[in-house]
Amino acid sequence: MSHKNIRLEVMHHLEKDVDKLIEKYLIPIEKIWQPTDFLPNTENDNFLEEVKEIRELSKELPYDFWVVLVGDMITEEALPTYESWLMDVEGVGQSERNGWSKWVRHWTAEENRHGDVLNKYLYLSGRVNMKEIEKTTQYLIADGFDIGTGQDPYKNFVYTSFQELATYISHNRVAKIAKEKGSKQLSKMCKIISGDEMRHHHAYSEFVDRIFDVDPSQMMMAFHFMMKQKIAMPAHFLRESGDKISTAFEEFSNTAQRIGVYTSLDYVDILQKLIDRWDIGNINNLTDEAEKARDYLIKLPSRMIRIAERMKIPENSFQFKWVEPAVLK
Repeated sequence: MSHKNIRLEVMHHLEKDVDKLIEKYLIPIEKIWQPTDFLPNTENDNFLEEVKEIRELSKELPYDFWVVLVGDMITEEALPTYESWLMDVEGVGQSERNGWSKWVRHWTAEENRHGDVLNKYLYLSGRVNMKEIEKTTQYLIADGFDIGTGQDPYKNFVYTSFQELATYISHNRVAKIAKEKGSKQLSKMCKIISGDEMRHHHAYSEFVDRIFDVDPSQMMMAFHFMMKQKIAMPAHFLRESGDKISTAFEEFSNTAQRIGVYTSLDYVDILQKLIDRWDIGNINNLTDEAEKARDYLIKLPSRMIRIAERMKIPENSFQFKWVEPAVLK
């Protein structure tokens, strides 16, 4: 039987538990927070006073902070790309509305709130150029992305396990900076978003756990493939208006590193956490090829730390169209 057919069989085998996994890792719509819980209520008489308070507190937050918050928001807003990509994974079967497609729709519905709340907050803050941000978001959705997983569910679940932990780290660090600068509401908002991302990370990690139980060698090969080619961030095609594809991503990434929101050392730390979580060193019944892949993975974090420690980040802020320094004076 081909690897592709085995993957489909494994996906069908796991599908019977998807409803339980939705119950375990996702929160019912009537119980979960909504963006309005963290934003001024437009129906209240004191709406304008609350907006004024947001605008005043926003003046305490530095330029690089706004760049990172904008980049995080745009990444969340590109959700249509992520949903259409996940719906195309082998075994998800969007046409027959199976268990996996139900998972993807429910996961998307939770994630959708993140871009909503950040977008509205940025709009009310008065610190950013919303028109430029909106253009960047439209470009990012129009450009799509290629994360190197194809339609392979094993590679896709490695990617989402990694990526949900990365977004947890990023939103959590942004929350800490906002709190230090006195923007408590923004801090709470980013903190609760990070909590969603951590739950999703645990879910996708459990999917991988379950695949390791039934198809260890091919799961190991998929993990090896994804880490050898490096995990591309969802916003890696980021660009500002008038620029070529991908031109803004490196500077956004440099900004996040400079203020310690997401660094190359975090990347290595996530890799190590996944190796530990999936107990890579103790997985049995591997083919020779998968054994070699496992050896490579176990040695990879120490190799990557040496590279990460040598990296130099530019000290000066890049001038983004999204955030105009004149506004921040």
